Amino acid sequence: MQAYLEDSDFTVHTASNAREGWDLVQQKLPDLVITDVMMPQVDGYQFLKQLRDDPRFQSLPVVFLTARGMTGDRIQGYGAGCDAYLPKPFDPDELVAIVNRLLQQRATLKATSAEGEMPDVADMARQIAEIRAILTQRGAIVQTPSSVKLDFTPREQSVLDLVVDGLMNKEIARRLETSVRNVEKYVSRLFSKTGTNSRTELVRFALEHGLTK
Repeated sequence: MQAYLEDSDFTVHTASNAREGWDLVQQKLPDLVITDVMMPQVDGYQFLKQLRDDPRFQSLPVVFLTARGMTGDRIQGYGAGCDAYLPKPFDPDELVAIVNRLLQQRATLKATSAEGEMPDVADMARQIAEIRAILTQRGAIVQTPSSVKLDFTPREQSVLDLVVDGLMNKEIARRLETSVRNVEKYVSRLFSKTGTNSRTELVRFALEHGLTK
């Protein structure tokens, strides 16, 4: 399956079980996940629940690829929140078609969300400005290295600096001459590395730990 997907110009990362898969998902922030249902220790349903419980992966497309192909199994899979259920044996061309469809749907959803983003963007910028003002007034900005070792790439650091300045993803993308999708990935990585769940939490964390200019 990996070879076939790579022949179809996809980049594929593999894990031998759900625990490795969870670590890999957090590191790579993939556009889509394909998982078996029957796995030792943590099965596909538990793995899917773990993904859906994390705000970063609630809309991440997940494909169940499994030998359990009865109607009841498929109903259970869709009920659990998978986006596609493909029983084995499967046609590789069908898998590629499903992957392409889900990725196109996700891209369309992101584009639609971006078009209606402006009211939330203004509110988010206001919150960020308020956090900076509060921390500055209270003398709470600690310009010292974080007690936790955080290894940001140069591009992640650039994105972090611009988030702290109150810029949103579209503005950051224009400033760095990259795509909004890439900025979203960098911001998600910053959330993961800092243990934060929102831009305001990220800004507060960065300012308190001296992680930005």
